[in-house]
Amino acid sequence: MSETTRVGWIGTGVMGLSMCGHLQAKGYPLTVYSRTKSRAQSLLDKGAAWADTPSAVAAASDVIFTIVGLPSDVRSVYLEDRGILAAAKPGSITVDMTTTEPSLAREIYDAAKAKRVSAIDAPVSGGDVGARNATLSIMVGGDKDAVDKVMPLFQAMGKNIVYQGGPGNGQHTKMCNQIVLAGTIIGVCESLLYGFKAGLDLDTMLSSITKGAAQCWILDNLAPKMVQRNFDPGFFVEHFEKDLGIALDECKRMGVAMPGLGLVRQFYVALKAQGHSRKGYHALLLVLEQLSAIKR
Repeated sequence: MSETTRVGWIGTGVMGLSMCGHLQAKGYPLTVYSRTKSRAQSLLDKGAAWADTPSAVAAASDVIFTIVGLPSDVRSVYLEDRGILAAAKPGSITVDMTTTEPSLAREIYDAAKAKRVSAIDAPVSGGDVGARNATLSIMVGGDKDAVDKVMPLFQAMGKNIVYQGGPGNGQHTKMCNQIVLAGTIIGVCESLLYGFKAGLDLDTMLSSITKGAAQCWILDNLAPKMVQRNFDPGFFVEHFEKDLGIALDECKRMGVAMPGLGLVRQFYVALKAQGHSRKGYHALLLVLEQLSAIKR
């Protein structure tokens, strides 16, 4: 990559805006598209060009990044008539940083290869905090030579960038990440409920367990928000429930039993049914409070 490499970016939500901003700060010429133009306004104010469609982004770019919401959004952005692959130039590289289906990542890879375009799947972990601070963990699948070419761009957004192998492997790795998160966050929520019912000062309790064997990212970053009743999203309930559904579908395909994952996913389905889809995924606490008739 050089300073003249033209970068396209599609998706300027909670994480995408910050991630794209890091590339803009490095001086790369930038073309952006988002379903809601106002969400890209800060990038436009700093000199980014606006495109009206994903295909227009692709036509203007050497490397095209995407981070959107659902697998259906990814499919539309890449494969429909006004999508990226309708206009991407031979030799260009696409990088999907959405968490989506491994099978879809491989489908996009094959469709891109037929047009002499390289496709990389590179989902991330670290939430809005990692996106803002450029400390994301980036899990990368695709052809190694294409990955090596875009490595300087990854390094502008993350600190732990690991090549996982061929197409779809980045998404498979992200599923492993989400399975751990599912098991961890329910444990953190149950710990807080136990401490509350036992009459502990929760901040004081956390000052002990965050420094022992239980220490983890969720305890450090989300447990204090739960104590403060702050359920603002760094990562939406609806997106995490979507990820757990993808992981369970993959488990079914591979013949792997994941009873804990299935249980936690049902709690997130309940959260959505109760109208909490756009809260942060640490709002799981609300469902567990309801089960124990705890009113806060």
